[in-house]
Amino acid sequence: MSRIVVGVDEAGKGPVLGPMVAAAVRADPDALPADVDDSKRVAPARREEMATRLRGDPEIRVGVGVVGVGRIDDPATDMNSLTVAAQAEAAAAVADAGDRLTVDAGDVDAARFGRRVREAVADTGTEVTVTAEHRADESYPVVGAASVVAKVERDARVASLADRHDADVGSGYPSDPTTRAFLREYVRAHGDLPDGARRSWSTCDDLLAAAEQSALGDF
Repeated sequence: MSRIVVGVDEAGKGPVLGPMVAAAVRADPDALPADVDDSKRVAPARREEMATRLRGDPEIRVGVGVVGVGRIDDPATDMNSLTVAAQAEAAAAVADAGDRLTVDAGDVDAARFGRRVREAVADTGTEVTVTAEHRADESYPVVGAASVVAKVERDARVASLADRHDADVGSGYPSDPTTRAFLREYVRAHGDLPDGARRSWSTCDDLLAAAEQSALGDF
């Protein structure tokens, strides 16, 4: 029986800046770095090294799915559905028919999430089996590998956003003071949000409301 498995995870569900990125890694677990783990438990420099090694190994397949802010802000969808779509896109890029996928569940109902990912991959023409678990990136090295790739890819896209604005935008999370300061200063200077901001997030609503109130006060 083949030892090849596929792990899938995503990064960036909660930030106010930048896309959500999912990654899939198809590999024999023995081919993975010995220290692979949930990306949050791997130092940033080591994450970069690990992602480069995973992408460069001819015995390992890596796929990525990206959900941009436009799709995230679409009122006709929701984050659970977008997480399914991103994971399925990444998985479909690497999976062969009959592969076994383990995915980090992006829904309180792990079985439902796994079923939706399986159906979405099947819609691309590839039939796979899917096991979905919460915190799978901590339990399965191949899912940890996927979480590392997803995190590194998302960080690169946030860095690109920072370059475009010639500013330190922080991590992109609402709890990050640097991110909040960047958004606040941008709105103060331009009267609107920067590209890459998730307008549907309450953080953005609050900043725009504060700017409008300040303008009314000046008037």
